[in-house]
Amino acid sequence: MADFSTSVLAVRGCRIRLMRGGAGSPLVVLHGASGANVLPFMQQLAQKFDVIAPEHPGFGESDTPDWLDNIHDLAYFYLDVLDELKLKDVNLVGLSFGGWIATELAVRSTQRLASLTLCGAAGLYVAGVEQLDPFLRSDEQRLRDFFYDQKKADDIIARALRPELEDVTLKNRTTVAKIAWQPRGHDPNLPKWLHRIDVPTLLIWGDHDRMFPKEHALAYQKAIPGAKVVIVPECGHVPQIEKPDAFVAALETFLGARKKAA
Repeated sequence: MADFSTSVLAVRGCRIRLMRGGAGSPLVVLHGASGANVLPFMQQLAQKFDVIAPEHPGFGESDTPDWLDNIHDLAYFYLDVLDELKLKDVNLVGLSFGGWIATELAVRSTQRLASLTLCGAAGLYVAGVEQLDPFLRSDEQRLRDFFYDQKKADDIIARALRPELEDVTLKNRTTVAKIAWQPRGHDPNLPKWLHRIDVPTLLIWGDHDRMFPKEHALAYQKAIPGAKVVIVPECGHVPQIEKPDAFVAALETFLGARKKAA
């Protein structure tokens, strides 16, 4: 497994934690609402890519800037991050809340992107589709909701709900609530602009995702030109954790096909 280094990156007066490992073309991972960690799927990807995993403003050890009011602020901030790091041909991967940020970024500019991958992404409202509301669940319930396999949920709960992590968890949840409370987990204006995404796009979804069910993947696919969907069987909201081998295989197949076509 590849080693990851941790550094601090300052952009527009906001300091964020940045984790990085591997070598190759850049692959930027935008984490979900639970926060930033180096996970096994990232270590797998680092065998072939330069994996860059920033921690969002308002999360964990990163600053909470005065200007952070909405999802658009995070999208513009990450455009500045890509500029600051002078990255080109970036494979951008967004997970859940991070998928929403990645989508908002991509509708604004794909200048530095080579591809976009969304996994269980927030951002859209799909009429008639029942969703669980994470703000109405206890911390343990919310983590269980992420998984189809509850044995894997048990392991995550044991590691995530430790007393020493309570302050970070509260900080992360406060930032997510500020951004996603109303409208709940979506941007009503986003669907109007999804046609602007002009890079190859992959949508990876668990077939038992109860947070943002697979109908959300189909809604994204319908609106983003040429987008492809991979539905992972017997999997919940976090394929990258519950089925990491399937997640990495889908992503590497997609990126390999894109490279051959280029």
